[in-house]
Amino acid sequence: PPRPPREPLMPPPPLNQSKPNYPPDLNPLQRLVASALDTLEASLLVPFEKQHELPKTADPAVQLSGNFAPVQECPVQHNLEVVGQIPSCLRGAYLRNGANPLFPPCGGYHLFDGDGMIHAVTLGWGNRASYSCRYTRTSRIEQEAALGRPVFPKPIGELHGHSGLARLALYAARTGFGLMDGSAGSGVANAGLVYFNGRLLAMSEDDHPYHVRIDGSGDLETVGRFDFGSQLRCPMIAHPKVDSATGELHALSYDVVKRPYLKYFKFDKTGKKTSDVDITLQQPTMIHDFAITENDIVIPDHQVVFRLSEMLRGGSPVLYDRRKMSRFGIMRKDAVDESGIRWYDVPECFCFHLWNAWEERDGDGDKVVTILGSCMDPPDCLFNEHIAEGKQRLRSQLSEIRINTRTGRYKRRVLVAGTNLEAGQVARHLLGRRTRYVYLAIAEPWPKCCGMAKVDQLNGKVSKFLYGPGRFGGEPCYVPEEEGCCEEDDGGGYLLSFVRDEERERSELVIVRASDMEQVATVRLPSRVPYGFHGTF
Repeated sequence: PPRPPREPLMPPPPLNQSKPNYPPDLNPLQRLVASALDTLEASLLVPFEKQHELPKTADPAVQLSGNFAPVQECPVQHNLEVVGQIPSCLRGAYLRNGANPLFPPCGGYHLFDGDGMIHAVTLGWGNRASYSCRYTRTSRIEQEAALGRPVFPKPIGELHGHSGLARLALYAARTGFGLMDGSAGSGVANAGLVYFNGRLLAMSEDDHPYHVRIDGSGDLETVGRFDFGSQLRCPMIAHPKVDSATGELHALSYDVVKRPYLKYFKFDKTGKKTSDVDITLQQPTMIHDFAITENDIVIPDHQVVFRLSEMLRGGSPVLYDRRKMSRFGIMRKDAVDESGIRWYDVPECFCFHLWNAWEERDGDGDKVVTILGSCMDPPDCLFNEHIAEGKQRLRSQLSEIRINTRTGRYKRRVLVAGTNLEAGQVARHLLGRRTRYVYLAIAEPWPKCCGMAKVDQLNGKVSKFLYGPGRFGGEPCYVPEEEGCCEEDDGGGYLLSFVRDEERERSELVIVRASDMEQVATVRLPSRVPYGFHGTF
């Protein structure tokens, strides 16, 4: 029999926002410590934070404005209005992840700090569509919902300077005395989505993935924190790579505190994990993404680093190190240690995302690895105040970097100049092989996206679909007409993206034919869909 609908996860109205609603079974010592910590937070820490003006990159009034504001959960809604005809190859579910804080922030907040919420549109026969959105029920959100207020520190919005150190100390004390449980991670699972070995995994790079499923009715539910059968003992970044040729899942894990600062591992198609390969870095580095080729992995070791000592000086632990040389590491997928990795310097290069990479031979027979990514300038633009003040305009340029692995020489060229292109993908079944087309969001006016672009890497042609005045979307999700059947990148298939009409206050799923970048259908959604991050079909 069908299960009854799940109750939406909503913040209970606490009697006192300054004090968590601790469970009644605390022992006398725990109650005493809880009271003392709550008093310290309310009387010292919060007033101290309010004395300092927040940078726009950590100001909730900026970060949660307009369609970046959170929404409540929406149980599955059926029989949605469809304009046009949904292509017959789109039978399944489009899912997109994003940040959606359960509680209003008490202090600083960055877009990347929000609790993960997945929005799902299920497309069926007869032009039928349904919609639901649900929080991914992480350990963090479950505990905060029970306590009635946010208690976990926000890694980017709150961990600045001396108040950030105080937030960390407060968290350590509450977990140390058993007032909170830090053993099940503190991640928000708001960034990536990947389907591997029969499971949909939601991810943020500071925790294990969370297993999420979409049931027969089109509703979403969280199965739980997923450690691959007790094999995973460290966080996993939000952009693991599935090799469609082998069925393997390749992943990285970085650590901001202790060495080794980076690890590589993979899972075979049945989910069996290899041993970790420790990779030596001189300092902890933000490695949000990486790439695979047919035989290798490609690791960006760029200039955005973590330096916790900066908090002692009153600054942010995430910074742009101008003295560091940007480089790419290339190592075989079957490596058992780091001895075979080779590093190649590519100065002044920062790619937050890499869309693809592949191997070729040049005229001399040398192996050349081509890397496709969006090079962002300034590198710290997602975290640093100067962009918010407009002192320097953000640029995110689709670029190609070709590295001769024998000579170490590289060639770098901008494929599309004058347009910010971020958040996108190539045909998934060709990941790690040469692709002709890449599909990206037109990230203008930043941080909104006014349309989507199809870039032909062979001739540089850019085909655009613009959403129209007052309409903005996000990452386009590419779905080929026949999944995995075509070895060539023919540019067919369809692109999907959520779009918000800010003037009419209406949200839609837009379906665009990739061959000519023309809209073929829209699905009118029953509730607002905030701007978000990455999706899959």
